[in-house]
Amino acid sequence: MKILILEDEIPAYKKLQTFVNEYFKIEVAHDWARSNKDAKTFLEKHEYDFILSDIQLLDGISFDLFNDIDISAPIIFCSAHDEYLFQAFNTNGIAYILKPYTKLDFQKAIEKYQALFNQGDYSTLNKQTITELKSALKEEHTNYKKRFVIKKAKGIQLLNVSDINLIEASGDFCIATDNEGKRHTISQNLGSIHQQLHPNKFFKINRSEIINIDYIENIESHFKNRLLIKMSNIKEKVMTSSSTTSDFRKWLEQ
Repeated sequence: MKILILEDEIPAYKKLQTFVNEYFKIEVAHDWARSNKDAKTFLEKHEYDFILSDIQLLDGISFDLFNDIDISAPIIFCSAHDEYLFQAFNTNGIAYILKPYTKLDFQKAIEKYQALFNQGDYSTLNKQTITELKSALKEEHTNYKKRFVIKKAKGIQLLNVSDINLIEASGDFCIATDNEGKRHTISQNLGSIHQQLHPNKFFKINRSEIINIDYIENIESHFKNRLLIKMSNIKEKVMTSSSTTSDFRKWLEQ
């Protein structure tokens, strides 16, 4: 067996090397590259059973390398990038582990590779997958809000954006309802908050309300080209305005 490790950080490389040897219970032959340039040289001269690859290397992202060279070996990405990036994968032959990963995380990724490869379900990395990954990576780099700092009587509380169900305007402030139905005051106006939220997840359905697509339970037609929306853990339904209904329908289907 021979593998290729693409990792620009020396401690991370040594960690992967140790995990590989411990998993296979032998010292596995491998090549190590910290840049796309060096990796390309290895890939042009050698074949590998599988590749362990970080995304960000010294001279750019590894996706560019895989776009230039046809890769037949399975690839396991080892990256600190957010998990949603990897929703772009459309082949069973790719696994990923998120930094800081544990020995167990590594073992599960190797087991997935072995199962798929042994069953003949492995598909090589194709150009379309690479395009989608690069697009998702670019989107991930956009600095959308991940949490709000909420001042409470007992102190400061952190409210994760992913837990927000509904945001309602209340003068110069806003009220955010979380996935458990609890309400929190955010000291910003609705327009400011809207600009900080990921547009694939949040939609401003009218002048005073923003909803999270993950908590929509039901949608029904209403008069004057409006839609009534039932959000989880919220008794009162919310409603699109006549001017936002068309864009809202398109947003749901993206």
